[in-house]
Amino acid sequence: MPTGIDAGDTAWLLASTALVLLMTPGLALFYGGMVRAKSTLNMIMMSLVSVALVTVCWLVAGYSLAFGHDLGGLGLLGGFEHVGLKGITPATPHGHVPALLFVTFQLTFAILTTALISGAIADRAKFSAWMVFVPVWALVVYAPVAHWVWGGGWISDLGALDYAGGLVVEIASGASGLAMALVLGPRIGFRKEAMRPHNLPMVLLGLGLLWFGWFGFNAGSALAANGTAAAVFLNTLVAGCTGLLGWLLVEQRRDGRPTTFGAASGVVAGLVAITPSCGSVDVLGALAVGLAAGVVCSYAVGWKHRLGYDDSLDVVGVHLVGGIIGTLLIGLLAVRSMTGGAAGLLTGGGGGQLGKQAIAVPVVALFAFTVTFAVGKLIDKVMGFRVSAEDETSGVDLALHAETAYEHGVNGHANPVGRLARPSPLGLAQQREQGA
Repeated sequence: MPTGIDAGDTAWLLASTALVLLMTPGLALFYGGMVRAKSTLNMIMMSLVSVALVTVCWLVAGYSLAFGHDLGGLGLLGGFEHVGLKGITPATPHGHVPALLFVTFQLTFAILTTALISGAIADRAKFSAWMVFVPVWALVVYAPVAHWVWGGGWISDLGALDYAGGLVVEIASGASGLAMALVLGPRIGFRKEAMRPHNLPMVLLGLGLLWFGWFGFNAGSALAANGTAAAVFLNTLVAGCTGLLGWLLVEQRRDGRPTTFGAASGVVAGLVAITPSCGSVDVLGALAVGLAAGVVCSYAVGWKHRLGYDDSLDVVGVHLVGGIIGTLLIGLLAVRSMTGGAAGLLTGGGGGQLGKQAIAVPVVALFAFTVTFAVGKLIDKVMGFRVSAEDETSGVDLALHAETAYEHGVNGHANPVGRLARPSPLGLAQQREQGA
């Protein structure tokens, strides 16, 4: 084995990479259960096609733009020395792991981040337009932000901390989701019809895969099999648990009953918030981060009804808001035993770190929102990004993919072989209740 490459660290990162890749199929099921029945397959397909599209563009140029040597010394973008993975061989090290493995690990982050945006435009986006959007967004939004934070760019130089993706993954995808929700406009019936998840067991299965994969997402970011990875692993578990409890606490107090969907949403909110801070806070800090996210995000998901933007699956309320919470709380709760230097306002470090976090958050959010809005508008102008009202009403599964997720079709529309599906009266009642 080449000098510098450690077998144990390599084995852990191989496992972590597989775990993070599994998160995108998990997201597909999570999102697929959250939408109405007539959009299930389209939602799953938007995640799965992101795996293929982002992989190609990442290997061609994305990795070089994110992790290449800084272009012009400005801290804004990586260079082109690794286009097509030029200069990287199986023997090339990145720290104590093979560089090719680091490339692949970072690729899985780019895939998942891009797929997250699809939740904001569920039920109404053209699949062809999405296939154009995905590689463009990965190159012009994700790669620059990844360079700023992890590739030696200006946020890294500033000293703002983001261990596993609060800025790069959560805030970038959340702000972009808001931009795309505004580009496409609200779904037909938004704020008038019930649009509840049609399959909660599918949501919970997707959640399980996401939570499982999240250990690789966070603990794998240590790039080593060591004590830091173990601490991050535990922080990830703790924050998911307290996120669940915080969300259920709000539901019980506000609505009088805790829900399964609320429990799933609370876990994700806690995991989102601990993503940037998992390598900066101790276990008590992780408890506080998850609890704060579970409580605040449970209220934030309702903002879309007040403000009028249709973020279908709460990408803004959970990922943007949760990412902001976790990133800013680093400035309050960071401990030197985890960071090796920086500490938060409440842990003896003064307000300097909080100030750095507070600079990075709005800049990344504004950049992601602005560029995404421009890209979305351009694609919409050239080829149209939204399906027709007729296709949206009948269901994008049948209209765009000529298939349905369930044997009897959806809402009495013909199935792909032309036979009219006639739901039972009970089925129709369930669809009305679910807003299908």
